[in-house]
Amino acid sequence: MVNEQVNQAISRFEGGMSCSQAILSTYGPLYGLSKEDAVRVSRGFGGGMARLSETCGAVTGAFMTIGLVYPGSDKQVREDTYALIRQFAEKFIAANCSLNCAKLVGCDLGTPEGQTYFRENGLMKSCTKYVRDAAEILEELLPPK
Repeated sequence: MVNEQVNQAISRFEGGMSCSQAILSTYGPLYGLSKEDAVRVSRGFGGGMARLSETCGAVTGAFMTIGLVYPGSDKQVREDTYALIRQFAEKFIAANCSLNCAKLVGCDLGTPEGQTYFRENGLMKSCTKYVRDAAEILEELLPPK
């Protein structure tokens, strides 16, 4: 059975939020970040970070979510956060072979040609899969709330 948050993240993405916004606005509120602040802080991370075609926005949204999990700011909190991010990354790579937006979608979203290729080839559907995968991995890794 698909979790309500997974469906919510997909719905938000398909409704016009970037991949990063869809993930962080769905999961951030579980850890005290308002939906509005989540949308604002993750605004620049879609398209592989501002269409730089670097790290997938669904992944960066998940990384930001994981950063909210552990309270405090000491070295152990940082190490626990890094460990959970590494687990997430391993699972995402196992499912998709990369964390890199350009490799995942097969084009450079930072160019007009890449954006045209993305639209004309219906690659938004592949991004929906990455949002789903990120949400499902978070469901598996995040401590119960």
